[in-house]
Amino acid sequence: MNDMTLPATRPANPRFSSGPCAKIPNYSLDMLADAPLGRSHRAAVGKAKLAEAIQLTREILGVPADYRIGIVPASDTGAVEMALWSLLGARPVEMLAWESFGEGWVTDVVKQLKLDAKVKVAPYGQIVDFTTVDFDSDVVFTWNGTTSGCRLPNGDAIPAERAGLTICDATSAAFAMELPWDKLDVTTFSWQKVLGGEGAHGMLILSPRAVERLESYTPAWPLPKIFRLTSKGKLIEGIFVGETINTPSMLANEDYLVALKWAQSIGGLRGLVARASANAQVVWDFCAQNPWLKNLAETPEIASTTSVCLKFDDARIKDPAAFAKAVAKRLEKAGVGLDLGAYRDAPAGLRIWCGSTVETSDVQALMPWIAHAFHAEIAAQ
Repeated sequence: MNDMTLPATRPANPRFSSGPCAKIPNYSLDMLADAPLGRSHRAAVGKAKLAEAIQLTREILGVPADYRIGIVPASDTGAVEMALWSLLGARPVEMLAWESFGEGWVTDVVKQLKLDAKVKVAPYGQIVDFTTVDFDSDVVFTWNGTTSGCRLPNGDAIPAERAGLTICDATSAAFAMELPWDKLDVTTFSWQKVLGGEGAHGMLILSPRAVERLESYTPAWPLPKIFRLTSKGKLIEGIFVGETINTPSMLANEDYLVALKWAQSIGGLRGLVARASANAQVVWDFCAQNPWLKNLAETPEIASTTSVCLKFDDARIKDPAAFAKAVAKRLEKAGVGLDLGAYRDAPAGLRIWCGSTVETSDVQALMPWIAHAFHAEIAAQ
């Protein structure tokens, strides 16, 4: 095959969006037949379904028994905002960011809560040096930068003994990467990422230290009902057994349950991590063989295994942004890769979701198409 010949193999599933992400393999709406539609989420059947989602989340992720897990409104964004507005202000704050969403949390804390936070920002392709962080302060960070493709490789730099709380947005890491629960006091994610669930629902995981803060500290600002985690100085325990703050979608919850049970069937967290790692390795190997495409992450140890962000590197490219858009458009027009463009605030390039619901064979089939689109656009300049 020369560079301008169409590849012979096509991805069976061309969906590589970084959220909402690809559904589980062999997904069918028939799998949702057991959803208690038209029933109250406060009825016994509704409570049982929500409690089951919490319990399966705990089992698969290995969340300690004394950590609370709650289903909350407004996806990962809602979960993070609940934590920021409910917990911050008691101690000094350090905000760490290395991509768009992390920078968004900085804006909320500094501009909206108006806290005098210490802000540390790393450019795209890097992460903040955690050895410089004061963990006697409350520290807010994303584990995996969905828009930068850079992740925290481990929690080794976070001390087990610390005075502050660690608040971690793990939405594109949970279920695909190992998370050190003893180093995380607040962890958030959404259903729409690694397990390919539906949007609008977030997960909030609290350590005992976070619960202690909630019950001993009252923020100086008012909290809307949708953010309130305590009542009369005590944690609202119902939130963490399936009694949600507002009405959840029982259809979306059933979809999450289906994905959780699929995760169990492939070996739980170990199987999920292995699938994402294998997918990312296909892309990394392709970049090693094609020097005109590089990982946006500057070092391998921080390279994401879910949102793999890439940049083109070729002297013939005259307008990097236009070129990257043209390649993504060509792949979408061919029906082999959907939603592959880099995030709007990120450097120009491609972003390939390699999370656990994606089949490795589909990533392998995509690579020759990227080569074809690259050479076709070079020729078209």
